[in-house]
Formats: sequence, C-alpha cells, structure tokens
Amino acid sequence: MKMKKYTASTMSEAMKKVQQDFGDEAIIVSSKAIYSKGFLGFFKKKHFEIVVGIENLTMPIVGQNNVKSEQLLQVNIAQPKYVEGIHQELSSLKALLKKQQMITTQYPIIFTSIIEQMEHQELDKELVTSISDELFDIYKNSREELTKQQLIRFAKMALRQELEKFSIEGLSFNKRFINVVGPTGVGKTTTIAKMAARAVLEKRKKVGFITADTYRIGAIEQLKTYANLLQAPVEVVYSHHDYEKAIENLQHCDLIFIDTAGRNYKEEKYVNDLVELIDINEDMENYLVLAITSKQRDLEVIIEQFEDIPITKLIFTKLDETNSIGPIINLMIKYNKGLAYYTNGQEVPEDIVEATLDKVVELVFQGE
Repeated sequence: MKMKKYTASTMSEAMKKVQQDFGDEAIIVSSKAIYSKGFLGFFKKKHFEIVVGIENLTMPIVGQNNVKSEQLLQVNIAQPKYVEGIHQELSSLKALLKKQQMITTQYPIIFTSIIEQMEHQELDKELVTSISDELFDIYKNSREELTKQQLIRFAKMALRQELEKFSIEGLSFNKRFINVVGPTGVGKTTTIAKMAARAVLEKRKKVGFITADTYRIGAIEQLKTYANLLQAPVEVVYSHHDYEKAIENLQHCDLIFIDTAGRNYKEEKYVNDLVELIDINEDMENYLVLAITSKQRDLEVIIEQFEDIPITKLIFTKLDETNSIGPIINLMIKYNKGLAYYTNGQEVPEDIVEATLDKVVELVFQGE
C-alpha cells in the first residue's frame, strides 16, 4: 500500500488536489488542521493536511498532475495478518468517511456537523444546499475565522429568510368558524379540544362545537367530554341540512370549531363529501391536521387532494414521536402554506405549541 500527503490552505483545496491525482479511488487515511510556528509564537498560519492511501499499486493514476513513485511514502508491511487488518480497517474508514468526503469537496470541514444536522432533520436537499451555499459565502468573505457557533447562528438566519414569507402563528380570531380537517388517526379531535381550550382560557372566548365525525366509534363522545369541561355546546350533523341548523343553534358563540370526519383523504371522493357537507365561506379558517410521523410523500398526496379548499395553515401532531421535523418546513415551502400549531403529547390543553418563526428554526437546530 502507498500513501501520499497533501497540504493546502483550505480543506476543500486539499481535496481538489487529491481528486486531481487519484480521482475517487483514493482513501483518506487522516485529515487534520496544522499550524506553522510563526514569528516568536505569533502570526501562526493554519493549513490542512490530508494523507491518502492507494490500495492497488498497479492502479492507473488519473488527473492532470503526474505523481512520481519517489513522491509516495512506502509502507513496509511484513506480515500477511497485518495486511488483512489494514485492508479491513481501511474499508471501514472508507465507508465512514464517504459522506464527509462529499461535504469537504464542496464546503470547509467545519460545516460538516451543521450540514449533517439539517440532513438528519430531513430537510430537502435543495434547501440544505441553499443554506450551505449562503454559509460558505459568509465564511469565505469573513475577515476573521468564524467559529461553529457563529456559523450555526448564520444558518438559522438563512433558514429564517426562507420562512419569513409564510404565516406562522395560531388562530387569528378574525374568523368565526374554525374548520379542522385531516385524515384518520392524526389526533384531530384532541387537537381541536386543545385549540378551543386555549381560546377559552387565554382569550375568554365563548366556543361551540360541530362534529361531523359520525364514522369513528366514540368520536362524538370524546368531543362531548372535552366540551363539557369547557361548558361548551356540541351539535352533531349528518347532512348539510343538519349543518345549517347547527349554525343557527350556535349563533351565540364567538368561535365555532368544526370537527370533520377523519377519512382516507388520499381518495378524492371523501374530500368532495366534505365540501358538500360544510359551507366553505369567507368567515372560515380552514386548518389541515397532519401527523409528522407519516411519510412525506403520503402527506404531499393529502395536501394535493385539498387543493380546492383554501387551507389557511397546517397543524402537525406527534412531534414527540419523531426525531426529525424537516418535512414540516419542506411542505410549507412546496405548497406555500403557513403553520399554526404543533402538538407534542396527549394532554389537553398543555401539549400544543403555537408556532412562531423562532420556534420552528430552533427545532431544526436543537441539540446542535
């Protein structure tokens, strides 16, 4: 096995040299920052050193630079077991560093953990690249070397700029009807109870409920239980005529929360049934409740089925059951939707958070 040492002023520059000489066949054995002695201990210069290894001695060398055999450092390997161990170790190292190599070919190594954090949160690749490019512009134009914490702060600012155009807040209290829709199993009824409880306890609003969730066993009783705690009336509707009567009966309420049936809204038929049952009007805010634990593609299909209903904002449940919140941001950007709330447990009314721009950004970088 042969190895060669490269040094350059930046990690990306050193990686370019490696690629010019060996293409993608080189294995990074080690990489580190080194400092020159400077004058009287001051004015030290920082360089980056990469040591690469070539497993196949007969492998042709690619790139414009010619690497002479005397430039390579020969490793004296005497024992077959040692050879086997080296190869196994290098194979493991190659797998571990593959992702890091991809990052360092484009960005400084200090970016690695920040980029990995965004990827771990499952942000779309285009968004990760956009934020990383902006970070790189700041980094290369900075007069002094930036710390990781400074870079994280700039990354948060870049994400904020991406999200500033969206409405990120809870109920506006400018509309009287709060229509809450969503597929089965997302915790929609519990979410409605949390929203209503906040309106009663914090805004002193008089609320009422309409439920059209007559398909799920126990759904009506569940809502009535919450309504009794809030001393709020409940109207059960099975048809559009029932809905019109319910509106009349709840005229004295400041806010009327509508709990629609949880159905498989990937099927257009159920969306059409919903539109026929409820009057979608200008005095109504429409919220779509989704579970963050679902696959992003499945959530996209549901949102697209509701394209004819003016969804005001999205609500996401079950944040306590996932480690990644990137799909929330991805869906907001893709479908130009705002964000109202996210829930993180079953307790009513505690386990609901009114979304803000700062809170969403912090969720992405939490733990970094």
